[in-house]
Amino acid sequence: MNFIKNVIFSKNILNFLVIIVLTFITFAWTFLIFHKPFDIKIVLVVIVARIISSIFIFKDYSMSWRQATPKSFLIKSAVNIVAFCIYMPFFYNKIYIYFFVSELFFYLFLINFLMFSYSLYLNKSKKHKTKTLIIYGSSKAGQKLADEFKDSEYKLLYFVDDSIKTKNKSIDGIGVISTEKLKKVLKNKADLLVIAVSKEEKENLKNLYNSLEFAAKKIQILPTYEEILNSEKYSNFLKDVTIEDLLARKPKDLDKKVIREFLENKTVLITGAGGSIGSEICRQCELNGVKKLILVDNCEYNLYRIDEEMTINRKCYLVDVSKKEDIEIVFQKEKPQIVIHAAAYKHVPLCEENPKSAVINNIIGTKNVIDLSIKHSAENFILISTDKAVRPTNIMGATKRVCEIYAQNVPSKNTKISAVRFGNVLDSSGSVVPKFRKLIKQNKPLTVTHPEITRYFMLIPEACQLVLQAGSLAKNGEIFILDMGEPVKIVDLAKKMLKLYGKDENNIVFTGLRPGEKLYEELLLNEADKKTRFESIFVAKPIHFDFNELNKHIEKLINLYDKDDIIKALKDIVKEFNHNDLKE
Repeated sequence: MNFIKNVIFSKNILNFLVIIVLTFITFAWTFLIFHKPFDIKIVLVVIVARIISSIFIFKDYSMSWRQATPKSFLIKSAVNIVAFCIYMPFFYNKIYIYFFVSELFFYLFLINFLMFSYSLYLNKSKKHKTKTLIIYGSSKAGQKLADEFKDSEYKLLYFVDDSIKTKNKSIDGIGVISTEKLKKVLKNKADLLVIAVSKEEKENLKNLYNSLEFAAKKIQILPTYEEILNSEKYSNFLKDVTIEDLLARKPKDLDKKVIREFLENKTVLITGAGGSIGSEICRQCELNGVKKLILVDNCEYNLYRIDEEMTINRKCYLVDVSKKEDIEIVFQKEKPQIVIHAAAYKHVPLCEENPKSAVINNIIGTKNVIDLSIKHSAENFILISTDKAVRPTNIMGATKRVCEIYAQNVPSKNTKISAVRFGNVLDSSGSVVPKFRKLIKQNKPLTVTHPEITRYFMLIPEACQLVLQAGSLAKNGEIFILDMGEPVKIVDLAKKMLKLYGKDENNIVFTGLRPGEKLYEELLLNEADKKTRFESIFVAKPIHFDFNELNKHIEKLINLYDKDDIIKALKDIVKEFNHNDLKE
């Protein structure tokens, strides 16, 4: 029954169709060249034998042609030789054996040729190769490395090997050349060069490195088998299971093609470029072939760090987005086509203690960047929002909700304005995960505010990819909501982390909810206005607010300093804002 279900509900049935069609073709040709009349009974017996062998020998029927290797071709040959042994006795006295041997070799040639061609086509077309690679060393280690890089963004240019044995050779169509020849044929530096050589060759590593330095922007070295096997501790090579591994929720409908089409050859400006979200969006932009990155941040260290990491065309601006005159200079110079606004104060307790700063940075900063995006005719503006903007109970969430309302109601002319709302991202700055990790290393108890507090979590790369995917759907004024899966109890998260580190799972202290903190965050998926063509992305119901009135409220907010006055003014805009300062 399982086999029948596999055949009906998967692509495995194509395997049997290929067997039938190819067998008819090869026998038609063989009957022709041997001048014999076509005998349908012989063909049907052979087809049945080949299908039986495909089912029972090495599960050949389920073999993936996409991941075909030399071993795959050997298996195909073995399966059909077994089939030959099954059907040959039925015809031994009727037709000469060389008739069937000729047909078998023709069949093996055709099926292996088809499998190889299919695998080659898919593996060449499925990845956008945005970076270049050179491998020094054409031994088994180098070849294995080349095979592993097939599924990456790297395109292998050359194998380099100075051994006389490899002179004028090639591996899978890639030339093996000497260092001297590489100097002549290489026009631009490769993005990466990997040295994969024996232990003896590594003894001359300094000279080897110096001779190859001209060829690549970055050079890495592969450990030899001897170095791995002779390591004092095999445990050095073990990878710990992390909390990210356990909580990771990779969306099934992530469409990298859509993201690339949205970003490729565009000038993209990212505010908060050095932060957790901003820096990952920078990486995604680099992976997807943007023409130029404009990195904006008011933190010198964060901006320096992401600038050092990037390799594509870029420009850095140490600018505060709340200062409109300064950020406008950036727009005038760079004329960005896509603007992604990730700059914000996100820490709830700090925003509670510094409400004026939260208003200026979050609301005024966002207003400035939106207004300038429209003024300078950017094609798209994407606001990074948060689940804390939904029915906010704290100042930070209320300021982000004001940003959403402004994005939905501003007259945008030809600029597509959208916001993307999601929950917590694992390992971001200020996230509970690095905080817990630090406490565990210090042998301190983990602090959790409440036994029932829950949060949504997603990995930073997946969240950022979905942000870009959502941005590509924008028409104007949408608030996109990312489906974050099921919320996680923070106390359960703490227990899992303690267990992973071999600590007492009960080493937890409850400290009580902080000012403005909710027990449960909401994404409002159940109140979403409509779905998109992606299951992980929804659209919130639009909020209509008179734009002139909104501007008046924001002007009023700018001139307030007292916390209670700021809270009252925020409530005039965000009607559902129910501030929870926990004074009682």
